[in-house]
Amino acid sequence: MQRKFVTNLALVLALNLLIKPFWILGIDRAVQNAVGTEQYGFYYAIFNFSFLLNILLDLGITNFNNKNIAQNNHLLSKHFSSIVMLRVLLAGVFTLATMVGGFIIGYTADMLKLLLAVLVNQILISMIMYLRSNLAGLHLFKTDSIISVLDRLIMIVICGFLLLTHRDPGTFELRWFVYAQTAAYIITFLITFMIVIDKAKVRRFHWRWPFFVMILKKSYPYAVLVLLMTFYNRIDGVMLERMLPFREGAVEAGIYASAYRLLDAANMIAFLFAGLLLPIFARMIKLRQHVEGMVRLSFSLLVVPALVVAICCWFYSQELMELLYRGEHIDESAAVFRILMCCFVPISSTYIFGTLLTANGSLRQLNLMATTGMLINILLNLYLIPRMEARGAAISSITTQLLTAIAQILMVQYIFRFKINYTLLVGLGAFAASCIAWCWFIRGNELNWMLQFGLAAAGCFALALVTRLISPKNIYRIIRYDES
Repeated sequence: MQRKFVTNLALVLALNLLIKPFWILGIDRAVQNAVGTEQYGFYYAIFNFSFLLNILLDLGITNFNNKNIAQNNHLLSKHFSSIVMLRVLLAGVFTLATMVGGFIIGYTADMLKLLLAVLVNQILISMIMYLRSNLAGLHLFKTDSIISVLDRLIMIVICGFLLLTHRDPGTFELRWFVYAQTAAYIITFLITFMIVIDKAKVRRFHWRWPFFVMILKKSYPYAVLVLLMTFYNRIDGVMLERMLPFREGAVEAGIYASAYRLLDAANMIAFLFAGLLLPIFARMIKLRQHVEGMVRLSFSLLVVPALVVAICCWFYSQELMELLYRGEHIDESAAVFRILMCCFVPISSTYIFGTLLTANGSLRQLNLMATTGMLINILLNLYLIPRMEARGAAISSITTQLLTAIAQILMVQYIFRFKINYTLLVGLGAFAASCIAWCWFIRGNELNWMLQFGLAAAGCFALALVTRLISPKNIYRIIRYDES
C-alpha cells in the first residue's frame, strides 16, 4: 500500500508541478496585473463568497463516495446514476441560495452577474471532483492524475492567448478570465464523465428519491465538515471586502489575494496528497492494517517540505512579491504573505491527520474541531480586520490553522493510540531552528537574491536529509518493495 502511495504521489506531483504553478503564478498573476488590484479584489471576494455555500453542491457526497468506492468497488455501477441526478438537483438549490445571499449582502447588478458566472464554474468543478472521487476510489490514480491538471492546461492555453493578444493596459477584461475557466471545465467534465460512465456501465439515469434520502443521511456528516472548513478557509476575503469601506475593502481583498496566491499553489499540491491518502487510509482501516507507518511517511513527505517552504518564503517575501506583481501595494502584500505562508505547515498537517480521521469515520470529532475553528476565525476577523486590515485577516488565519492542526494531532493520538515520538518532536524543533539560522546567514550575503533563495532552500533540504527527517533510502525501499 505504501509503495502504491509513493509511486502515484510521484506521478501526481510531477504533473501538477508542471502545470498548476504555471497557472497560479503565470496566468492568474498576469490577470491580476492586467486588471488591477481593486478589480481583482472584487473578483476574489466574489469567488470566495461562492465557496461559502459550495457544500450545497455536494453535501459531503464526494468524500463519502471516495471512501465508499475504495472499500466497495462494486457500488459504483449501483449508485452512479442516482448520485449524478441528485447533484443536478443540488446545483439548482446552490445557485438559488447563493444568488439570494449575494443580493442580501448588497452586491450590485454587475457583481451579481459575475457571481452567476462564477457559480457555473463552481458547479462544473464540483461535478469533476465527484467524478474523480470514483477514479480515486477504484485506485485509478494515473488517470486521476491526468484529469487533475487537464482543466488548468486548457485554461493556460485560452488565457495565455487572450493575454498575449491584449497586452495594452485596460484592454483585458476580467469576464474573459471567468469564461475561459468555464470552457476548460466543460471540456474536462465531458472527458471525465465519459471515462467514469464506461467504468460504471451506466446507460440510463434515474430519479430515485428513497436513494437520495439514504445517501444524504450517510453523507451529511461529511457535508457539515466541509461547510465548516470552507467557512474558516474562505471567509477572510469576503469579510475584508464587506467590513471595510467600499474601495478600501476591494483593495485590501486584492492585497490578500496577491499574498494568498503562493499559499494556494502550495495547497493544491497538499490537497492532491490528501486525495491519494483518503482511499488508502480507508482501505487500510477496513483491512485492519496499522496506519502509523503511512502517517510517518506522509509527515516526512509533506510537513517537512512545508516547513522549509514557509521559512524560506518568510525571509524572501519582499523579493517574491516584487517579482510577481507590480503596483503600489507590494509592501503590504509582502507583510501579509509572510504570515500566510506560515499557514502551510499546519495546513499540511491537517491534510494528513484530518484525512486519517475522515477515513476512520471520526466525523463528530472533526466537526467539533471545525466549528471551534470557524468561530475563532470569525471572531478574530471581526476584531483584527478593522484594526489591521489584510494583515489582521492573515493573523486570524494562522491562529485558526495552528489550533485546528494541534487538535487533530491530539485526536489521532487518542483514537489510534500512537505513541508520542519525543525524538521526532525534538528533531523537528532543532531542524526548524537550524533552517532559520541558515536562512539568516545566507540572507546576510551580497549575492543575488534568487541565488540566495536557492541556496537557502537547498541547505534546508540538505539538513532534512542529514537529520533523516526525509530518508530517500526508506522511500526507495518502499518503491522497490511493497512493505504492506
